[in-house]
Amino acid sequence: MSQVFSFSGNDDFCPGGRIYPNPKEPCLFLSLGRSVDYFSLQKRSRVSVSFDINREWFDEQKQEISIESLPDECLFEILRRLPAGQDRSVCASVSKRWLMLLSSICKNEICSNGSTGDYNVGGDDDQGFSNEGYLLSRSLEGKKATDVRLAAIAVGTASRGGLGKLTIRGCNSGRGVTNVGLKAIAHGCPSLKVFSVFDVATIDDEGLIEIASGCRKLEKLDLCKCPNISDKTLIAVSKKCPNLGELSIESCPNIGNIGLQAIGKLGPNLRSISIKGCSGVGDQGVCGLLTSTSYVLSKMKLESLMVSDLSLATIGHYGFQVTDLVLSCLPNVSEKGFWVMGNSRGLQKLNSITIEGCQGLTDTGIEAIGKGCPNVKNFQLRKCAFLSDKGLVSFTRASLSIESLQLQECHRITQIGLFGVFFHCAAKLKVLTLISCYGIKDLNADLPAMSPCESFWSLTIRDCPGFGDANLALLGKLCPQLRHVELSGLQRVTDAGFLPLLECSETGLTTVNLRGCINVTDKVVLPIVNSHGCTRQVLCLDGCTRVTDASTMAIAGNCPMLSDLDVSKCAITDTGIAALAAWRYFLWQDVYRFQTRACLH
Repeated sequence: MSQVFSFSGNDDFCPGGRIYPNPKEPCLFLSLGRSVDYFSLQKRSRVSVSFDINREWFDEQKQEISIESLPDECLFEILRRLPAGQDRSVCASVSKRWLMLLSSICKNEICSNGSTGDYNVGGDDDQGFSNEGYLLSRSLEGKKATDVRLAAIAVGTASRGGLGKLTIRGCNSGRGVTNVGLKAIAHGCPSLKVFSVFDVATIDDEGLIEIASGCRKLEKLDLCKCPNISDKTLIAVSKKCPNLGELSIESCPNIGNIGLQAIGKLGPNLRSISIKGCSGVGDQGVCGLLTSTSYVLSKMKLESLMVSDLSLATIGHYGFQVTDLVLSCLPNVSEKGFWVMGNSRGLQKLNSITIEGCQGLTDTGIEAIGKGCPNVKNFQLRKCAFLSDKGLVSFTRASLSIESLQLQECHRITQIGLFGVFFHCAAKLKVLTLISCYGIKDLNADLPAMSPCESFWSLTIRDCPGFGDANLALLGKLCPQLRHVELSGLQRVTDAGFLPLLECSETGLTTVNLRGCINVTDKVVLPIVNSHGCTRQVLCLDGCTRVTDASTMAIAGNCPMLSDLDVSKCAITDTGIAALAAWRYFLWQDVYRFQTRACLH
């Protein structure tokens, strides 16, 4: 051993000589394990390499052992054995991978409590799910609408039966909702009853078919602006969702007649159908739907469709249970279609009908509807350019059950048609609304004597530039029970027209809206406040530029029940505002003292 320590010569370990002056010192020899200068020359080395380099290299070569290294199949088997509830939610928060795996586990793939790995394949068995799902509702819009959020919702609510209502509106352009997110909902939310999708172009039939398969309790389905959804979705829904009662389809060009026919044949509980802007839907689909659901369908809406008179004839013949009907923007429907629909006499239960933008509606057609639908109570006509006083009066003469009538942009209706409605429907008419009807003007026409309309309580007239004081005074005499008055944008109405209406009111006006009536002054507001202040709840004077502080002071002293006041763009100063503020302060104080006395006693 001493020879080893004293070794020296040309074959030395280091060409520059011994490393240490006295290599026999054990402390110096042991320090060799800490740092060795292998290439030391005359100068001291500035770089030292740890002697543990072999250990580091060995550690790098060793493969790290982690649960994340398991393939999805193994991790799936582990996760499906987790108990339902908080444990699953906690595991879902570990990583996106775990979340998506948990959301892909179907109900029948979750192991039963105490099982050793067998699938829980018990048909309708809802083990692990409660019945609270119908109480839960979620809505995702814009950037929040992603697959990850849907997966989190599915996993987080699964123990409570999933969702009862889900709405997806818009889509994240970068990470939008796809079929993956819909599959997660289908697996985790079996109790889903209401599902609405608006403006989502990244989903197709595959995702909706999964929804139909996993959410068999579905009762309401809304599809709007989903260009990749086709008849395959409706066929799947009709086969797997027997409880479907409401279906709404809008701007889905790939949905056509085949899908509607399938819904009609296999959807025994369909009560409401709405179809708008679907270019693939025609007479064949509408007729097939009606002939199959004639005994349950109660609400129907057809808008912006290329259907013809045949569809309206089918509605009139098979609409035995239809109570609400909306026909809007049907360019291919003519006068014949409306005439046949009315004369088919199948719409005996029709309660509400809305016709908008149908150029085929004429006086002959509306008269036939009045005769064929004697029980209509709510009637709305919008943008009917060829409807005149003759047709409107004929309709009201035949249909004596009218309680609410709305006319919008029907410019051929004049004062004669307006008062003809009161002449024939005075017994039951309750609500009248006129919007942008330019043909109604003040005329010096001799009108027949009419009895007061005791049931009438609401009058709304908006943006009818020809409507003035004469017509308003006549309506005041015919409507002694009037409680709601809205006169918006009527520049011809002045104090002279409104005061007779106010004087004829026997019950007191509760709601008065005079927005934009620039010729109304304090002479109208003061009697409104002084005579009917105790019943006044809503008063709108927005844009009444001739109303001053005198009105606000009167309001402050005479309207204890007023809950909504609008005096925008009026001639109100600080004095009027101060009066209102003081009135509100004392009113609040009185209420507080009353509540205090009640508590003390």
